Amino acid sequence: MSSSVFGSVELASTASSSGGSSLQIVFLVVAVGIVIFMIFNGRRNRAKQAAAKAEMLPGSEIMTNFGLFGKLLSVDEVTNVAEIETSPGVIVKVHRQTLSKVVTPSEVGDSTAPRSVEEAMERANREAAEKEAAAKVDSEAPAYGERVDDDPITKATSKRAPRTPKKTDD
Repeated sequence: MSSSVFGSVELASTASSSGGSSLQIVFLVVAVGIVIFMIFNGRRNRAKQAAAKAEMLPGSEIMTNFGLFGKLLSVDEVTNVAEIETSPGVIVKVHRQTLSKVVTPSEVGDSTAPRSVEEAMERANREAAEKEAAAKVDSEAPAYGERVDDDPITKATSKRAPRTPKKTDD
């Protein structure tokens, strides 16, 4: 009796291993695919970083990770400090790794942001005037359910065919 119990355990283990082996192969192939993807993705990222580092020379316009724009004055590789001139006479020291990208003049010119406080105020006043004009037009519009006699659609739909009197059999 004990041999039959062990025999059934062996049959169960061989059945599960034959079905499980194909699943193990699938998992192994997926794991190898993920590792290969990570290797090639890392190479691509290193190449992008090397190209960006080659572009970041003193005198170029750059942007930091936190959105600070300026002219790169110097980069100290030993202390990892970069000096950026944000406006004439104003020099900011930042960590070298915060340098994000080199900014081209076309990228700066595409911005629709106002360049000065006066321009921002003028834009805000113009938008406020447009909103007031739109509100005035809306206030002159008829309320929901209100009839307007000079509306051509209402006139066309309000006309009815003349009624003929009912004939009675008297």
